[in-house]
Amino acid sequence: MFDNRPLTDWLPITRKEVEMRGWDELDVILISGDAYVDHPAFGTAVIGRIIESEGLKVAIVPQPNWKDDLRDFKKMGRPKLFFGISSGCMDPMINHYTASKRKRSTDAYTPGGAAGFRPDYTTTVYTKILKKLYPDVPVLIGGIEASLRRVTHYDYWADKLFPNILEMSGADMLIYGMGEMPLRETLRLLQKGVPFESLTTIPQTAILRGRRDTLPANKNWETFELHSHEKCLRDKRSFAANFKHIEQESNKVNAMRLTQAVGDHMLIVNPPYPPMSEKEIDASFDLPYTRMPHPKYKKRGSIPAYEMIRFSINMHRGCFGGCSFCTISAHQGKFIASRSEESILKEVETVTQMPDFKGYISDLGGPSANMYRMKGKIQEICDRCVSPSCIHPVICSNLDTSHKPLTELYKKVDANPKVKKAFIGSGIRYDLLTDSYNKNNDGSLDEYMEQVVCRHVSGRLKVAPEHTSDATLRVMRKPSFKHFHEFKKKYDQFNKKHDLNQPLIPYFISSHPGSTEEEMANLAAETKDMGFKLEQVQDFTPTPMTVATVIYYTGLHPYTLKPIYTAKTRKEKKNQHLFFFWHKRENHQIIRDKLKSIGREDLIEKLINDKKKFNKKVALNERKITTAKNKFREKKRRRKNRRI
Repeated sequence: MFDNRPLTDWLPITRKEVEMRGWDELDVILISGDAYVDHPAFGTAVIGRIIESEGLKVAIVPQPNWKDDLRDFKKMGRPKLFFGISSGCMDPMINHYTASKRKRSTDAYTPGGAAGFRPDYTTTVYTKILKKLYPDVPVLIGGIEASLRRVTHYDYWADKLFPNILEMSGADMLIYGMGEMPLRETLRLLQKGVPFESLTTIPQTAILRGRRDTLPANKNWETFELHSHEKCLRDKRSFAANFKHIEQESNKVNAMRLTQAVGDHMLIVNPPYPPMSEKEIDASFDLPYTRMPHPKYKKRGSIPAYEMIRFSINMHRGCFGGCSFCTISAHQGKFIASRSEESILKEVETVTQMPDFKGYISDLGGPSANMYRMKGKIQEICDRCVSPSCIHPVICSNLDTSHKPLTELYKKVDANPKVKKAFIGSGIRYDLLTDSYNKNNDGSLDEYMEQVVCRHVSGRLKVAPEHTSDATLRVMRKPSFKHFHEFKKKYDQFNKKHDLNQPLIPYFISSHPGSTEEEMANLAAETKDMGFKLEQVQDFTPTPMTVATVIYYTGLHPYTLKPIYTAKTRKEKKNQHLFFFWHKRENHQIIRDKLKSIGREDLIEKLINDKKKFNKKVALNERKITTAKNKFREKKRRRKNRRI
């Protein structure tokens, strides 16, 4: 049983645990902004296990105290090869602050959900400490923060442009994206005796060199020079123009090397590795994880992020949606890397052996749940493609969007006698399931949707139309809202066919570039007319390395360099967000005045006065939710009685 595992089943996080293994020196020391959870959903665990699989001695220092005498940074001593730093599974600024820049009171990646166990700009703070303590030891940085800050980027919290994170932190090398392949190559070269400073041509890495130094030789790579950091500071248009090349080269099969001058340095960003093969991604997920937090945390409380994913299965990586506000493709790439059925079913069996497993897999998904095994029909076409999205403005005719492999896999998981239900907790791309948008339908869409409705919805299904305005949706790289109407109709039909009450919960964003107050008023009116009282809503938060963030900062679309309106002031953002909450009486007068000021008096009756029609729809939705909850509770009660 997992609870009885010896401490040495986890990677060591204390000096005592290192000594328990009989080690007197470490090859690599990892410093992490997250607590150590030995699970494939936590990046530091994956990196640690890969280093271990290469025959090296590795230890982790999770959430070191950066405010005291720095003993946590010194307790493991000096590694033979390098220090590796990751701020954790989230950018620390997103982790610490809301869209309105209010400090959060919790941290999902810390025991007990406690806040304050990592600094702002974590990677930079940790690196500077290590460079002061061990100036001659190389520091390799990676993870989401380093990956998305690898070039000149806009920082929302400081409201200014920052240079690349290598320049800011003083680190020696950066691995961007999902780092297994570049990490393995780095480790193998170091073990062969190649000096760290000579590791200049490993794909998917970035380094700094002197501004006038000769570029490292690689006859297979073309090089594209971006506008310098200094020019970006002077000219927002140059910063916007850079992003088109950064995004395209991040998502190409045969990408160019990027360079960017900054001060006395030249940033060199080597092209990414091709998407991982099935064998390569299986090797990463099949490592000997305990799937549990380190026992050290038992008395400090549960780790919220772990509780959410402990019984989940990640089936693939990458996302070809290319949404303007999303960082998934910037970090994981647009090409899907799928695990084998064998590897996934093996992990399902492992989950069923966990001592507190009650028969329910919380998520059988990925970045977008229904992209498993989807790829180009003719690879040569994909090899020449520069588009950041495979499904916008239309679905590429070369993209195989069959849901058959996914449906068959769901059925195989269902066939495991220890699994009562395997839910889909990841977001489903509803547009891939509508005949009007997905014209590559091979007949598998309805079969998949019926399987999901009947077997894989945990009471309610969450989807993300994000907006109702076609103009804003084009900026978002999302399909017209008319396709959501079609999806809802089909979803309701399947629920009715099987006598189920499983409401849809749509996600929406306010203040996204392109969105106006009038469009938000229309959004409120249209979703109200559909019977929704919106729950899953958020204000747009600019994060590094997205199209939407570039537009927010510059006012220009990076692909056209044409102006796009964006709500930026606190008042403008508040006015847009307000329309989500038309149903609150205290907002009625403000909304009434706002609609009059924009010449949309016609919406006043729809949003505020036409309660009878809406209340009928809401009552129906709420009855569905109550019925679904009651059925779930009744099933739970019966299972409990059977056990007794």
